[in-house]
Order: sequence, then structure tokens, then C-alpha cells
Amino acid sequence: MKQSLRLGIMILTAIFLSSCGGSKPKVITTKTEKTTKKTKHYDPKITQNNEVIKPKDDRVYDIVNYAISFEGTKYKYGGTTKRGMDCSGLMYVSFQENDIALPRTSRAMSLQGERLYLKDVTVGDLLFFETNKNRKVINHVGLVVDVSQGDILFIHSTTSQGVVISKLSENYWNNTFVMARRII
Repeated sequence: MKQSLRLGIMILTAIFLSSCGGSKPKVITTKTEKTTKKTKHYDPKITQNNEVIKPKDDRVYDIVNYAISFEGTKYKYGGTTKRGMDCSGLMYVSFQENDIALPRTSRAMSLQGERLYLKDVTVGDLLFFETNKNRKVINHVGLVVDVSQGDILFIHSTTSQGVVISKLSENYWNNTFVMARRII
């Protein structure tokens, strides 16, 4: 009896730690990000290197705006609704709302679309991360919502704060970043 209880606890712990960034420390947002949190729509003027860059497909803005509508939603492993959302669930439903099929996991999503250099990233691209120090596998994904003056802002769902907008320049995200991909 004790062995089966111990086994059950070990399995639950393994599931929790393998979720979207389950083992990462709490991410502290900056004052700039907290003001960004008030934004409920995306303005399609993107500046990078003093030139306006527009995504090729206008659905990108609808995808980003739909994802932003979940800002503040709490984290829930496997969640895809306002009641709770995980990182890959946020991408899955945001693209699905715009008739674009994506796999359900961040690792499977990382095999889709075109791989990009970071300098070529724009709104609507996906960023992939390895947040588990013990396993070198992609386990977290975010959606670029703005590129301005060389800084990349992305929306994602964290276990500690739920759906938030973060900057790729933050040490934690910069150190765990693996790749960027363009789906549309």
C-alpha cells in the first residue's frame, strides 16, 4: 500500500515538473511589462532597425489579438480556456481560432514552419525554450506580440503567473531560448 502511494506521488511530481516550465523560478516582470499588460489589442506598426516590418499574412494580427485576450488567465496544465491555459494551449487555440492547425505540444510545434534567425523575427512568430535544466528538450513556447528597438515581447503562459507578456531580453528567457519559427 505504501509503495503504491509512493509511486503515485512520484508520478504526479514527474507530471508537474514536465509541464510548461514547471521547474523554472518565478519570473519577475518589469514596470514596462505591467503597463503593456493593459494592452488588449495589437497595433500593426512594428519597428525594427528604424523600418516598418509587416507580416506577410494579415491573420497574424488576429492570432496575436486572440492570444492577448487571454492575458491574466491562470496557468493550468493542459488548459485551453479562460479558466486555465498552458503555454502550448495558448498557441494551439490562438492559431486554431484563425483556421491554422498546430500540434498540441510545444515540442511538436517546434518542428513546424520555417526556422528563423532572431534578427528576422516579427509579430506572430513562435519562440521556443528549454526551461528544464535536467532535460534538454523544448518544453515552452511563446508568441511574439511586438518587436521594437531590438527588443522582442512575447505572450506565453507561465506556471507562476499564468498568461503574461515578457521580454526575450530578460536573463531567464534569453538563457533558455532555443529557436524561433514562423508558421504563417
